[in-house]
Amino acid sequence: MSSKKRDNNKAISTIISIIILIVIAIFGGENLLNNVTAESSKDANIQGDVQNNVQNNVQGLENINVQTGNSCISKVDINEDVLRVYYFDVGQADSILIVNNGESMLIDAGNNADGDLVVSNLKKIGIEKLTYAVGTHPHEDHIGGLDDVINNFDIETIFMPKTSTTTQTYESVIDAISNKNKKITVPKIGDKFSVGNAQCEVMYIGDNSKNLNECSIVIRMEYNGTSYLFTGDAEKENEETRTWPQTDILKAGHHGSNTSSSQSFLDQVKPNLIVISCGKDNDYGHPHKETMERYNKLGATIYRTDESGDVLITQTK
Repeated sequence: MSSKKRDNNKAISTIISIIILIVIAIFGGENLLNNVTAESSKDANIQGDVQNNVQNNVQGLENINVQTGNSCISKVDINEDVLRVYYFDVGQADSILIVNNGESMLIDAGNNADGDLVVSNLKKIGIEKLTYAVGTHPHEDHIGGLDDVINNFDIETIFMPKTSTTTQTYESVIDAISNKNKKITVPKIGDKFSVGNAQCEVMYIGDNSKNLNECSIVIRMEYNGTSYLFTGDAEKENEETRTWPQTDILKAGHHGSNTSSSQSFLDQVKPNLIVISCGKDNDYGHPHKETMERYNKLGATIYRTDESGDVLITQTK
């Protein structure tokens, strides 16, 4: 074979080898890419399950679903006769929305910095107006964002305790109420009202100006045989003023502080499910260890907004 011919054959072999390598790179790389994408999707789904967990059939409760994470805050049919109770993740603060059968109640609105978030959440859910807005007591971590809510939504009734303060936060709320030509309604213990088909009763309201936590409006709600208790920052002294009916779902008083949720109170309420609204690594150490020990002894299911983010309890008939 001539030298020229051998060179041609060698060149052809080299070209063929290069083509084979290109084909392998294309199809092999695609498979590798698909495998990597699949694994990434799997990881994302696992993360999604953690952040947007749905738990059915909470022990001791029927027709209850609990969902956590960002997917809680989405458009719903607010006219449905389905009870939805949202515990918004507003850090070291409180904000709760109750929706049923075309009516709604907002209990607290987080810190001053949370106003835009609370307003955004309400709009995403589909709220155009509120039947009730409750400022449980005049601390910034409960009424801080309430002026933003008042400025953005029509509200039929605004509940607040009689006790006032001279803080800018409180004055901003009063100004917003005045600008909307609204007034504050101070409820009384025993007052009853409804949010859709959910029946509510005021269980406590105080007027201790030296400890605003003890002014908290406490509301108990019943819907289709299941009961809820919204405690604001009510403390042991408030808990001792009355007897308490057994209640299925408890919003932990004062972010799980040891100043609330006394053993005597818990022995009466005996909740099956407890939601704690608190900020991650907060300066107060909430929820306190001794309070968590009391909760755990109950055997209740516990959700914390610092761990789960937003919490949505959905109850059907």
